[in-house]
Amino acid sequence: MARYRAIAADLAAKIRAGEYAPGEALPPQRELSAAYGVTLMTLRQALRELSDEALIVQQPGRGTFVTPTYRLGSLRSFTEDLRDQGYVVRTEVVSQTVRRLPARIAAQLQARSTDSGLRLERVREFGGRRAIHQVSWIAPPHGERLRDNDFTAVSLYTALAELDVTVGCASETIRPDVLDDKLARHLGEPAGTPVLVSERSTSTSDGTVVVTDRATILGSMMHITTERATDHLSLRWGTGT
Repeated sequence: MARYRAIAADLAAKIRAGEYAPGEALPPQRELSAAYGVTLMTLRQALRELSDEALIVQQPGRGTFVTPTYRLGSLRSFTEDLRDQGYVVRTEVVSQTVRRLPARIAAQLQARSTDSGLRLERVREFGGRRAIHQVSWIAPPHGERLRDNDFTAVSLYTALAELDVTVGCASETIRPDVLDDKLARHLGEPAGTPVLVSERSTSTSDGTVVVTDRATILGSMMHITTERATDHLSLRWGTGT
């Protein structure tokens, strides 16, 4: 086995065993290369292997980190989870307008087609790259009450909580797709780039749908991991470049 592959296998085993926790920084490259008795070039080959497996994220100027996770079973936002794991996440609000609900959205929100809701379009950036494009529709009457919120600084779930709206559950579907021309411009990647599309409806504890989301996620930045046991299945997002 090539030396770099052996190093990659050893580091991967340590990550999977929990010796390096999600979001934790690996030792500096010079320290690792000395520990394994190899050149920096060989070590970097090993790190590329781990990056290709989405086990690590390399952040220019900061270092190399074990892939953080976003648990699908959680009702926390992408941003909240990534920030808790040490990532600097920047949110750009593309548009934030109250408008008449499209028929499909009205059906998802269990609203009338004559009703109006808040359409919130955002782009998320972390690891120095635009990674997620997200369109959220907030049901009436909450949408109009949130029309002036600063969503570059406040998450949507936090804003809803401030209105005493408590989310209780969500239904989410994730599927592969490719970027179209419009989203390619938003994410700065060529049309046809592989992506994951998450479509989610979030409800209060009594089953009232309050938000419907569509998030387009660069396939090179995020992945899904499953952990299976005889009595449960755990799904989680991970990030990788």
